[in-house]
Order: sequence, then C-alpha cells, then structure tokens
Amino acid sequence: MGLQSNLAISATGLVKRFGERRVVDGVDIAVPKGMIYGVLGPNGAGKTTTLRMLLGIIEPDEGARTLLGRAIPREASDCVGYLPEERGLYPAMKAREAIAFMGALRGLDWRIGRKRADGLLEAAGLGHAGDEKIRKLSKGMAQLVQLCGSVVHQPELLVLDEPFSGLDPVNQERLEMLIRAERDRGATVLFSTHIMGHAERLCDRLAIIAGGKRQFEGTVADARAILPFKAHYVPHHEGEGLRALLPADAERVHDGWRFTLPENGDHDGIEALLMKLIAAGHGISGLSIERPSLHDAFVRIVGRDALEAGA
Repeated sequence: MGLQSNLAISATGLVKRFGERRVVDGVDIAVPKGMIYGVLGPNGAGKTTTLRMLLGIIEPDEGARTLLGRAIPREASDCVGYLPEERGLYPAMKAREAIAFMGALRGLDWRIGRKRADGLLEAAGLGHAGDEKIRKLSKGMAQLVQLCGSVVHQPELLVLDEPFSGLDPVNQERLEMLIRAERDRGATVLFSTHIMGHAERLCDRLAIIAGGKRQFEGTVADARAILPFKAHYVPHHEGEGLRALLPADAERVHDGWRFTLPENGDHDGIEALLMKLIAAGHGISGLSIERPSLHDAFVRIVGRDALEAGA
C-alpha cells in the first residue's frame, strides 16, 4: 500500500487491440508522484493509446491501472490536466477566456481562472495576448494557450501527448520552462514524445515503448549506461602502425579516430593505450571522451527496424 501511495499512475499488463492488431501489448508503467516522466517511442509505437488508457478515455482489453489512487481514472478527472495530441480551442474566444473556460470545466471559478490566466500567459511569454482571439494567434502561441488551460486549475497530474509537436525552438523552450514549473509546484508530469532532446533535458524517469511493448524503464543515465563511452583521438603524427595499436572497433573520423573507450582491466584501460601511442611516436594532438546520448541509447533499445517501421 505504501508503494502505491507514492505513485501517481500505476498500470500492469495493459493490452489494446484494434481489429487483429495489438497496438499496446502488455505495457507496465509506474509513475512516481512529483516527477517528470517521459513515454518515448517512434511514431506508431502505441504511446497515445497507452496515455488514453491511463486516463480512462478508452478502456484496456486486458490489464489494470490506477490514476491518483483511483481504479476508475475518470473519478480523478478534476485533478488532471490533459493536452491531447489533437489540439483544439474555440477560435472566437480570447486567450484569457479560453484558459478560464478550460479551468471551469474542471470546477474552477471563472474569476479565479481569469486571474490565473494572466499569470500563466505572462510566464509563457504571452502576456500581451490575453485579449487576442485564438484565431489571430500563431499555431505555437495557441498551443501554449491550451497548455495554460490544462494547468490553470493546478492539477495534481499533467498529461501531455506530443506537446512539442509543431512548436518553433523559442516556444519549445517556453514549454520546457512551464513543464519544470509544474513539477516544481508539486505536480506530476507525464508526457509522450519521439524527440529525444526534450526527454534528455526534462525527464526524471522514462519508459521506451516500441511495437506496443515497453522496452525500457529507468532514468536517462540508466539508458545511457547501456552503451559504452567513446573516445575521439587525434594523433600528432599518423605514422605506420598506428591502426594496429588502436582498439579493433576504431574507425576513421575527420582528422582522427573514434573507438570504444577501453575500460580498466582491458589491458589497463585508456591510460595504457595512450602510453603506447606516445611511445610509438604518434603522440596526442587531441583527445575527447564522448558520453552516449539518449538518442544513441534509444536507437539501440528500439532498433533501427522499429524506427523505420514507425517513420
């Protein structure tokens, strides 16, 4: 019971079929309270369907889930903010009123909603847009307004489906700031994306879904640890015999070589290799250690076949 009380979302064995296809195939997810949690995967991986089952928008064919301690997710709807992949606001509404309206749908008083809307718009860099009609706003601005409407009632849980889609870099940065602000306020944030950069900067924990199955769960550091560090070595003098001294996976890159970083115990690691290179007269003109990115780990976990299938 104690473990469950620390979770905003818990799901086991979620399955959803559309016709003969199992779009979600036995997914388990546990989202701790107060965290930013990412659901990553290529297009068509089953991310949106998984989120909709967690929220109770659609029912799973198999499996169970709880949302903020409720076995029936819709019972917690007033405590949830949701930004669906398909955006939609009334185009004739002013931005401030649209935000207050979304809050009113969750039980928030209109006057409080309007007051909070002004603060949220200011924080999003849209303080000038409160009296602008939605139809006059850019797509990115309208998307931020809808996000403000998703958080105006100060939900315990914020669920965002592909929130960065269609945003320019400036608005992407504003959205990241808003997501961190919600986490700092005490909310739990769950978002789906196929863009690794946002997940790498934001996520406290993440799950990777491909082919309808959960392929990984853990921190960004856990995902990166699947792959070894790489070294980029630039010799002072190439000379004969250099290639024979380098690790077997060494490959030419620009003015140097790239290879898996030897670990201690592997002929005493990188230090021993560098000493051999110096002793052989090749020297060191440049050396950098490259940490694996989340993108690299994602490709390893998901596999290129799954990425191409979802493209």
